[in-house]
Amino acid sequence: MANFFSDNKDLQFHLGHPLMRRIVELKERGFAEKDLYDYAPQDFEDAMDSYRRVLEITGEVCGETIAPNAEEVDHEGPRVENDHVVYARGTAENLKAIVDAGLGGMTLPRKYDGLNFPLVCFVMANEMVARADAGFENIWGLQDCAETLNEFASEEIKQFFLPWVSAGATCAMDLTEPDAGSDLGAVMLKATWDEERGTWLLNGVKRFITNGDGDVSLVLARTEEGTSDARGLSMLVHDKRDGGVKVRRIENKLGIKGSPTCELVFTNAPARLVGDRKMGLIKYVMSLMNAARLGIGAQSVGLCEAAYREALKYAHEREQFGKPIIRFAAISEMLSNMKAKLHGARALLYETTRFVEIYKQYTHISHERPLEAEERQEMKFYNRLADGFTPLVKLFSSEYANQLAYDAIQIHGGSGFMKDYPCERLYRDARIMNIYEGTSQLQVVAAINAVTKGTFLEQIRRYEAETYAEPVQPVVAKLRELTERFEQMNARVEELDKVQPGYKEFHARRLVETAGHIIIPYLLARQAGEEAEYVRSAQIYCKLAEARIAEAYTYLMHSEPSDTELFRQVEQEYL
Repeated sequence: MANFFSDNKDLQFHLGHPLMRRIVELKERGFAEKDLYDYAPQDFEDAMDSYRRVLEITGEVCGETIAPNAEEVDHEGPRVENDHVVYARGTAENLKAIVDAGLGGMTLPRKYDGLNFPLVCFVMANEMVARADAGFENIWGLQDCAETLNEFASEEIKQFFLPWVSAGATCAMDLTEPDAGSDLGAVMLKATWDEERGTWLLNGVKRFITNGDGDVSLVLARTEEGTSDARGLSMLVHDKRDGGVKVRRIENKLGIKGSPTCELVFTNAPARLVGDRKMGLIKYVMSLMNAARLGIGAQSVGLCEAAYREALKYAHEREQFGKPIIRFAAISEMLSNMKAKLHGARALLYETTRFVEIYKQYTHISHERPLEAEERQEMKFYNRLADGFTPLVKLFSSEYANQLAYDAIQIHGGSGFMKDYPCERLYRDARIMNIYEGTSQLQVVAAINAVTKGTFLEQIRRYEAETYAEPVQPVVAKLRELTERFEQMNARVEELDKVQPGYKEFHARRLVETAGHIIIPYLLARQAGEEAEYVRSAQIYCKLAEARIAEAYTYLMHSEPSDTELFRQVEQEYL
């Protein structure tokens, strides 16, 4: 039987990371619930055993149900009937299988019927689901919206909605509008308080809403009359059963066709306020977006895994000139690079997830009791890392998803262009990943502060100070050289930005990508002490990183402040 957890040694490796002990300790609050719930773990080993068992169940559902349904779902897609979404047959079957397996509310507290699993497990589940069908991950993975409710909503709202999510209710985050895409401060959907009904009423239009007809919707809306910026926006939650929302249409997309991307019309739709007024975008959406970016990191890595496996399988099976094509240097090099990027993206994903996990757990603990000085310091430390690494993982993993999907088709040759093989679907599905929840360009904007304020460099120095296995010592030595180049690049940008404002912005992507190209091989080198396979990936990725950094270094170090004006000339061009 196909099992997407059991067949993936890399996932099992990351589940066993040493920091999991600290994560479990924080998540379980010292196993305080071991006598309250019969499924609560008694100790660390018991917790890890539960995680493995549930992830194996998830892997089986992915391998036996979701993956076999993927092609049919891609062809059929969802449709609109009576102003609401009807999922494809396979999607409905997938949802039933997930619910029957008890995989709803994976990270939610047990008092809301959740499993109280760490975020690491949820991200792994998302990765496996995405490997099976990236479009379906957009439906199931949005249960992380419930985490926003768990963190910010009143106890009354949590008691009402969270057990429903644990039982299988689907979610959506209704943010963008026809005139407010990346610029969420321009959102104009109106929320007005109805004194008579004792509820908020929503009126307006939302567009490009993933799983827009979900059961539970988090809605960004303007509660403050007379405002036109972020300060007038609040977060509200809408219950589909209350009515007032119609699906005007489902967008006809290039890929992820099983996931309904909806245009919604709100007409006096009842909703409840989440948290404080005016904090919708400033606080709650930022938290929601970071969670979504981590989810897309998982989605991207899952697709990378699928693309690599399809390419590897075909390269062994396809013969040309009397031998399998994998024996041709051009193909073996391509596959080796694909594997190194896959390992690298996954290493970055779970490193980031661990940072986010610890920060989030301290946030929840701070709502229960005052944090000790040491705890506050640790929370601040991991918050800083999470803020820098989250856009970094979204940037790298989504770009690699596109690259590996491209390479998978290339290895298939003409056959890859046909619908006879899954790689054609993977290629279409991948394209959205470096667009939604913030394009790659916006991830650079989000990550550049981690360059200029030293977050990335400080963490690189921590990696540098660790002990590494003998086979990767040359990799570590090379990374020290590349770090010196990174420092030179950053120093030059800081100096010349004072001469020409905008110079830093012009080179931001080169700086952010250079940081990532140093961090990822360090992560792989750290893993090399455990598995020989990671030695090869560290060596290969380091060569790729050296080439990319050399290009960025040469460009930046020869770039003059006047270059910013050179590239602005196109702003004056009209056709």
